[in-house]
Amino acid sequence: MALTLEPLQQIPSDIVCVDDYIPYAKERLTAQAWAFFSGGAADEFAIQRNRQAFNQFQLVPAVLNKLSGGHTRSRLLDQEMAYPILLAPIAYQQLAHRNGELATVLAASAMQATMVLSMQSSVALHEVAHQAHGPLWFQWYKQADREASIRLLNDVESAGYEAIVLTVDAPVNGIRNREQRAQFVLPIGVSAVNLSAFKSMSVAPGAAGTSPVFGSGLVEHAATWEDVERIVAATHLPVLLKGILRATDARRAMALGVKGLVVSNHGGRTLDAAISPLDALAAVVDEVGGRMPVLFDGGIHRGTDIFIALALGASAVLIGRPYIYGLAAAGAPGVAHVLHILRTELEVAMALCGCATLADINRDFLYRK
Repeated sequence: MALTLEPLQQIPSDIVCVDDYIPYAKERLTAQAWAFFSGGAADEFAIQRNRQAFNQFQLVPAVLNKLSGGHTRSRLLDQEMAYPILLAPIAYQQLAHRNGELATVLAASAMQATMVLSMQSSVALHEVAHQAHGPLWFQWYKQADREASIRLLNDVESAGYEAIVLTVDAPVNGIRNREQRAQFVLPIGVSAVNLSAFKSMSVAPGAAGTSPVFGSGLVEHAATWEDVERIVAATHLPVLLKGILRATDARRAMALGVKGLVVSNHGGRTLDAAISPLDALAAVVDEVGGRMPVLFDGGIHRGTDIFIALALGASAVLIGRPYIYGLAAAGAPGVAHVLHILRTELEVAMALCGCATLADINRDFLYRK
């Protein structure tokens, strides 16, 4: 692992919004690491749509409402949240900072935010849990090695993680042109350490002239609804499905006993033509009808973005690239600062719209262009 510049020792005064971290992060990441974290599928139209989807909405403030005693507290899966922002699972964070996930969880704990640890974390799940002083969730991908999966799930439970976030929108890797151009490979010293005991199930792509995906065995171990049933039955932890974009899938998930959904298109990293999560959110929320929390993930960069997602019915949001840019630029203080900026911007938007609590936010505040 080789970073091009040392992390900032002090947050510069010209960083006033989360996107201000981008140039500081880029100059500290190798070209390969930058391609990995910032890139998306194919021509990256999905990433663009994730961001642009927020621009279709304007906010319609209510004035003269009482704001004294206002707060951003809520409950999510019986967990008290100071504000509705979680850190999304992102793999191999030692590519961004030498302390990787340890720096991220330190910031999350300091800022009272829940971190979702990637199954492909570059730091062992027990080390991250030992560093944590707040709630931790664990991301899960279906693995072909069932025995190792059971052992890992037991480890997750014993380490004190409070929920499983099963990622269901990536049965195969999307085509990532930027990563391919950068010839991305993991450097020596960075790996998915939590998967080290798993048997290798790598499959070579199909030969030229044959079916490149379906003829290669790449989809043989893709997760199915039956696998959702298995993991729900195998753990006492609440299971959320991350990657839901259809109301019909939300309905099916509820019938299988999952405890929450995350509306997401994998940060635009898998299917470049996928609908933006914001455009899918209302239909999923309406289908769920308040029977379980619906979280939102995809394109959050401003406090007003969070307000819009909450107004459409999200219980909370996850952020991804913004905190990674903070991590790359300044380590744990950078991640903490990103959370502080977004929480502050959300509270300002709430106050200016006349909302003293999260329960006051609804679709009446949205004007669609």
